[in-house]
Amino acid sequence: MLTYWINKYTTYLLPNHCDLCGLAIDKPYPHPLFCHSCLKNFAVQPRCLCCGLIMPEQVEQCGSCLISSPAWSRLYCVGDYQAPLSGYVHRLKYLGQFWHAKTLALLLAPHIRVKPDLITFVPLHWRRFLYRGYNQSQHLAWELSKHMDVACNGLFCKVRATARQRGMVKKQRVHNVRQAFELGQAIDTDTDHVAIVDDVLTTGSTVEPLCQLLYQNGVKTIDIYCVCRTSEPADNLSDANLI
Repeated sequence: MLTYWINKYTTYLLPNHCDLCGLAIDKPYPHPLFCHSCLKNFAVQPRCLCCGLIMPEQVEQCGSCLISSPAWSRLYCVGDYQAPLSGYVHRLKYLGQFWHAKTLALLLAPHIRVKPDLITFVPLHWRRFLYRGYNQSQHLAWELSKHMDVACNGLFCKVRATARQRGMVKKQRVHNVRQAFELGQAIDTDTDHVAIVDDVLTTGSTVEPLCQLLYQNGVKTIDIYCVCRTSEPADNLSDANLI
């Protein structure tokens, strides 16, 4: 525990060697933890701006989105769930290193084109929250809120514990999260544009019911902010915040 607290308060205070290669980071610092060369590991890939999946070139909407649009308008992400990005997500989510929310938020924020009126996040069920001690998506939302100077508020409650979605296909995931979420507080009438923060998005089944709750309460535009956008489930992947 002491080591974690030392890491938390020194990671961003002590200059300044790259967390990946160990070499000194030259000024101006592109990122407080990564040198110019290692930042190429997080280079932007062409994606569909709607669903977020990788495309041969960037498009507003891919063919799949034109046929059946997602519940949201835009999805912003850093990359796929693969090293080195996946390692920082894992450390944030499972190893208690919640200060890496800032590491990841600083990678994500430059990709976001339009500020929302409000940033919110995927909730944890209370039992999962007690077990883990924090909500990684909430920490990401807080860091993005500070960096973008946008209000952050936890709008949702997870009222039903759900099975882990690891390995489930889209149909199973949709059924798994049915009626698992509720709106926890009223949304201001002047809040038209809301961003939902998640750490990893696979099928979108976790955020889709949250989008529907927002639309039912007058929100007109919804963006998804996630660190990783991956196209298919795998044994080591899951939509965030599962129990």
